[in-house]
Amino acid sequence: MVKLSTWMIEKKTRLALLASFLFLCVALVGCQQREVRDHVRLAGHTMGTHYNITLVANEGESLNVDSEALQAAVDAEFRYLNQVFSTYIPDSELMQLSQAEVGEWQKVSDPLMQVLQISQTISERSDGAFDITIMPLVRLWGFGPAPEPDQIPSAEEVASLRERVGYQKLELQDGQARRLADVTLDMGGVAKGYGADWMLAFLEQQGFDNILVEIGGDLSVRGESPRGDPWRLAIEQPSMLQGEVRLVVPLVDQGMVTSGEYRNFYEIDGERFSHTIDPSTGYPVRHKLVSVSVIAQTAAEADAWATAISVLGEDRGMALAEQEQLPVYMILIEDEGFSDRHSSAFKPYLYDQKH
Repeated sequence: MVKLSTWMIEKKTRLALLASFLFLCVALVGCQQREVRDHVRLAGHTMGTHYNITLVANEGESLNVDSEALQAAVDAEFRYLNQVFSTYIPDSELMQLSQAEVGEWQKVSDPLMQVLQISQTISERSDGAFDITIMPLVRLWGFGPAPEPDQIPSAEEVASLRERVGYQKLELQDGQARRLADVTLDMGGVAKGYGADWMLAFLEQQGFDNILVEIGGDLSVRGESPRGDPWRLAIEQPSMLQGEVRLVVPLVDQGMVTSGEYRNFYEIDGERFSHTIDPSTGYPVRHKLVSVSVIAQTAAEADAWATAISVLGEDRGMALAEQEQLPVYMILIEDEGFSDRHSSAFKPYLYDQKH
């Protein structure tokens, strides 16, 4: 048996570093032609990945920021969110809910309830393609915190764990939630996006008007970039080598998330297994879609929709994007290389690469 896992890595950690690098490159190119506004950058680690924040002064103003104090305040907010959503902290709020008695109502915080509501809504609208109860199957296939399997899981193992998966097995009501079966909750497909939205709102409360927050590749922006124009965010060219830009997208007061299929995988006996698991089958997805970028009013929504579309693949995923009027950009692997597709709602975001 031959196993190849050199390139398997948590996708959003790499996307986080890449997004920061690409954003900086794109910004600097544009800034050669315009005066750069005063701005401050903060960076750190949260939710198992890296975060990067850029704060920009309004036109004609300067930023009088105590960077050390602001960094401490930002890190404190992220520690709070980790305590809510982490599956690595045994007593996190999410873990307590996952371990509560089946059928017993649990009072939950506003952040957790908001993410649960977003998740349930998108689960319903995607017919279960997005599902926060998928964790047992993710671990069975050797992703998340689990080690790679030495052999392909049996059909019996998959069928057994599928019994423990299903968003319908979670009920929400008046600030409370309860499990209707022994499901395990995981927010990996939505919490980072929500964290970016949360931090953006926190920084607005501190008096900033122009903000970019990026957590593991999930982006939320407000106002203007250091160039005084819309934030210009890069979508990566799929490759094992990082740094090549395929498309630059202008965003104002929105969130964008790119979900990639081309780095987080392993191979057993020449067969490739993706980290994206289809809840309807219990198996890793098999399709030509290698990257999907989604724009939404919030990064949390973009995050969840990107996961759902990655599960559905190019045809069903695009049908869902059109149905929901979502701005979606896809990159597909073809025999001759890469091709792309985009939804009708994405057309206004196609940026003239000469600018």
